Amino acid sequence: MSADPFDDQAPANGRHFASTHWSVVAAAAQRWSPEARQALETLCQTYWYPLYTYARRRLANADDARDLTQSFFVRLLEKDYLQAADPKRGRFRSFLLTAFMHFLAKERDHAQAQKRGGGRQTISFDFQAGERRYTLEPVDRATPEALFERRWALTILEQAMARLRQEFVSAGKAALFDALKGALAGDGTIGPYGDVANQLGMSEQAIKVAVHRLRRRYRELLRAEIAQTVDRPEEVDEELHALFAAVRGGKR
Repeated sequence: MSADPFDDQAPANGRHFASTHWSVVAAAAQRWSPEARQALETLCQTYWYPLYTYARRRLANADDARDLTQSFFVRLLEKDYLQAADPKRGRFRSFLLTAFMHFLAKERDHAQAQKRGGGRQTISFDFQAGERRYTLEPVDRATPEALFERRWALTILEQAMARLRQEFVSAGKAALFDALKGALAGDGTIGPYGDVANQLGMSEQAIKVAVHRLRRRYRELLRAEIAQTVDRPEEVDEELHALFAAVRGGKR
């Protein structure tokens, strides 16, 4: 995926600023509320694999990394870890990584007794798929912390891409998305517009317009994903720079 797939810049005005992960954290911290379970699952969706890669790089045993990652998310609620989260103290992913590091230091020797939250809660992760993804991670120069940052960045990009594709599918334009998605990845090209136009039965000008709109919408969705990880709208651009830097830093 390109370090920056956009060919124009959107105003940093917070127009697409969504509920932040800090508001999700607040909901998840109210463990007896009906929203807590869904809120926790939202956090898990974004962060479980970045934290798993951190654990895998720190621990020699994949089973230990799996059990400790799962235990950590379960205990986010059970031990009120989220009560200590404060947006004034920094980004949520930094809080989460620090909490995970402390958890590993305290719980590694007792993982088996604590995994899966003693049966009171279960959180299902596809660790087999996660392990397959982990084997593809760069092994040279990447520290566990750098790998965590890279996986966080790629997860945000993947989530924005998935949302964009779903919009096209819902509109009955899956074929158009599949033909144009190369404009958002790799070197940002999709081949000669004329060839794509012939393939889809569209004019070359219509393809150019569609690519422009695709990039613009992807940018909007990516900013919305980023907005969920910060406390204030004005931090979105700073986080975008951090995201692209993490992606570039993970390349061989």
